[in-house]
Amino acid sequence: MNRKPRKNLDSGRAKNYNMYITMGIVIIAVIAFFVAYNIYGKKIVEQAKVTNVERSSNLQSNLNTINNNEISEVSSSMGRTVNEIENSINSENSNSEKIAINTSIVEENVVAERNKTSTVEPKNSNDKEVEEERTDVPPTFMAPIEGEIIKDYSSDNLIYSNTLEEWTTHLGIDYAAEKTSIVKASANGTVKTIKNDPRYGLTVVLEHSDGFTSMYSNLLSTEFIEVGEKVTKGQTIATVGNTATFEIADETHLHFEILKDGNNVNPNLYIK
Repeated sequence: MNRKPRKNLDSGRAKNYNMYITMGIVIIAVIAFFVAYNIYGKKIVEQAKVTNVERSSNLQSNLNTINNNEISEVSSSMGRTVNEIENSINSENSNSEKIAINTSIVEENVVAERNKTSTVEPKNSNDKEVEEERTDVPPTFMAPIEGEIIKDYSSDNLIYSNTLEEWTTHLGIDYAAEKTSIVKASANGTVKTIKNDPRYGLTVVLEHSDGFTSMYSNLLSTEFIEVGEKVTKGQTIATVGNTATFEIADETHLHFEILKDGNNVNPNLYIK
């Protein structure tokens, strides 16, 4: 009977032994993994429970604090006596009455001020003069002096000039007057200029509403007024002289002109 050699038998047994050892190691490793996994999972669950418990306790403490504050506020409000509530209501009513009284006083003061304003009379009793203070209302003029007209306004027909010894136009009115005679403002206005004109001598120009101006020439003195001063109709503004070189040969007189927007107009059309 034939037998296998002993050397081959020993090598086969060694291979089986190594395989068993390897399988044993793998099984042990798997078991160790599951054991470790279970232990680690339990720790995570326990930590989560502890965290939830802490959060719940903190939330409960916060709710208790809020409830205590609300209870204290309610209790302090309910703890007020009947007298305290009545006093509070009375003080509020008294404040309301004070406000109402102050409001009525203010309203009475406003009404009184309005009545005062409505009863104030204008500075000038003449309604026409009050209207002339408006810049868009044409002024009403008066003759600036009482005297005979020795040379009238003429823009179309020529008038002979004794001084110039020639026929010329005359854009104003010459009123005969003695030297030092009083010259009056022909309408309400403002003193625009006081000047020595090379042709018409000492001259005053008044500025009126609606673009009108009036000019007074051949004067002797103007110490009654100054530039920028407001004057009223009939107010003394100057005295008659003999300073107009263009009319020096004529008898003593006042040379008077009216202009609208810088252009000469016939004074006879505006003097009332």
